Amino acid sequence: MAHHASLGRVGIWASALRTDDAARRPLVEEAAAELDQLGYGALWIGGSPSPDMAQRLLAATSRVTVGTSILSIWEHAAPEVAARHAQLTDEYGGRFLLGLGVSHAETRSGHALDHPLAGRPRSAMRSYLDLLDNAPRPVPAAGRALAALGPKMLQLAAERSLGALPYLVTVEHTAEARDILGADPLLAPELKVVLRQPGADPAAAYATARDYLSRYLALANYRNSLLRLGFAESDFDDGGSDRLVDALFAIGDADAVRAKVDSFLAAGADHVALQVVTAATGTDLPREEWRALAEAMPLRD
Repeated sequence: MAHHASLGRVGIWASALRTDDAARRPLVEEAAAELDQLGYGALWIGGSPSPDMAQRLLAATSRVTVGTSILSIWEHAAPEVAARHAQLTDEYGGRFLLGLGVSHAETRSGHALDHPLAGRPRSAMRSYLDLLDNAPRPVPAAGRALAALGPKMLQLAAERSLGALPYLVTVEHTAEARDILGADPLLAPELKVVLRQPGADPAAAYATARDYLSRYLALANYRNSLLRLGFAESDFDDGGSDRLVDALFAIGDADAVRAKVDSFLAAGADHVALQVVTAATGTDLPREEWRALAEAMPLRD
């Protein structure tokens, strides 16, 4: 299995790093700079961030890789993305990684692209990659990665990109994904974390996890992925069964999170993107939690 050294073993995934708010931007850039200093290998901007949002984090940092996780192919025209990728590559020495995804059937419109796309997600992604390949400055396969859950999209990620960025997955999914991808492609799953101090009420931590998980359990692609992994429809009730929450989250102190990260790495992940879940995950910049995790994580080989 190849180790993608520029990403390191552990990164931070946060939708709060995605912002168009000028007043909030200095806080985000300051947090990014600290994450860089702490030694995390990558910063993953959640949602469907534009390359301009990545540029702000690249400008605020000096070492860390900045990736989109993910940029929706339905919301960003490929020729513009390719041109911006070329600019960021020239300016920041290859620290930008373009993470692409087909988003969700419940939310995508399909009207943002400049040519007709087939209805199936994999066909749409192939068409988008063709556009990137045929741009005046093509986006190289090594400069892009795909959000992939099922076998077909994982195969496409292996064939036409650096690798896969699976979201809302388990250790078992990671092992299966590695088998499908083969040894060399990148495998960088996201892992949700609820930090709980010793002696704190575990029920509160599980409530936080379920409140956040419930929004994803309403989306067909995630439900189907979890069903393929052996979960039942009953596991989706009331924000998720205990076994589902335990499989998708690391809940506990920093050492417990480290043990979960180690299990993902042992299953075949090259890199694990940690998302700290709080009562306000979309807007929080949980810097204390990021510092605590940095102390426990294998940030450097």
